Amino acid sequence: MLTVNAYAAPSSDAPLEPVRITRRDVGPKDVLIEIKYAGICHSDIHTVREEWGPIKHPLVVGHEIVGLVAEVGSEVTKHAVGDRVGVGCMVNSCRECENCLAGEEQYCLNGNVGTYGSVDRDGTITQGGYSTHVVVDEDFVLRVPESLDFAAAAPLLCAGITTYSPLRHWEAGPGKRVAVVGMGGLGHMAVKLAHAMGAEVTVLSRSLSKKDDGLRLGADHYFATEDAKTFEELKNSFDLIVNTVSAPIDLAAYLGLLRRNGTMVNVGAPAEPLPLTVFTLFRNRRSFAGSSIGGIRETQEMLDFCAEHGIIPDTELIDASYINEAWKRVLSSDVRYRFVIDAATFA
Repeated sequence: MLTVNAYAAPSSDAPLEPVRITRRDVGPKDVLIEIKYAGICHSDIHTVREEWGPIKHPLVVGHEIVGLVAEVGSEVTKHAVGDRVGVGCMVNSCRECENCLAGEEQYCLNGNVGTYGSVDRDGTITQGGYSTHVVVDEDFVLRVPESLDFAAAAPLLCAGITTYSPLRHWEAGPGKRVAVVGMGGLGHMAVKLAHAMGAEVTVLSRSLSKKDDGLRLGADHYFATEDAKTFEELKNSFDLIVNTVSAPIDLAAYLGLLRRNGTMVNVGAPAEPLPLTVFTLFRNRRSFAGSSIGGIRETQEMLDFCAEHGIIPDTELIDASYINEAWKRVLSSDVRYRFVIDAATFA
């Protein structure tokens, strides 16, 4: 067993604190990764605060991980010592169900193993990337292209794939009108990706405070949702709406912005239920959908796409000692647009 430095949440309402945790021995198919950078995702906070259900504390979170391969098991063929690699939101799945066999491990019918807070194959609770090292099965380790800035690439493993997957599935591209709800960690990536895919992109944000950023990142239009006239002006406008906010919204108002056969897809995950009147869907044959992350194959596709198009998140690099302050800033939307922790400062 390898003992490493990390930052853990001791309870749902206590600040994160430095700890020492153990990682399993490197098995035949395992990869030991020396973590270089770890992104901070709002999901980390939701999970620790048990807003999505009870968890076992203490817990080390973090599922936006990039680092260097430090050791490989005897049967590993996909990665070698020194490789630039990444780990996202899951570290295993059953590999046998219909969805896994289709390369959609994120929808494993038996439940995938999350990077943190899940029961691992040895019965322990997985611990995430706010640490110096992690051991992961080679099949769930991604290759990070050399052209991607290493620190900035970390949030691609969650924010990137969470927005790339629905954009690809609902065929964002030339001739398609895509709206992005929210201009945060997920939203700013959705704007960049949809623009690179060739879609006409509109940001729907509460106010116009980030309009300059939105247009700089690739949006063609930017509207404030606090202005009631926005919903009248944009009625029946969009083929696809990607909702990235994890807070309640007026679904009927947003669904009314869809064109015939349009789809609104939620990637944000509010703790509260969202009320929906089905008659809103009947009009214009609209659809309301959800999307999780992507499978391993699609996540690698996303990384390669970002490398090809020069897409990286806008990030702020911090030391581990700043994590608790960073969490406060995430909750107050005071980050543009993703915090990344320098894992060397866990030592």
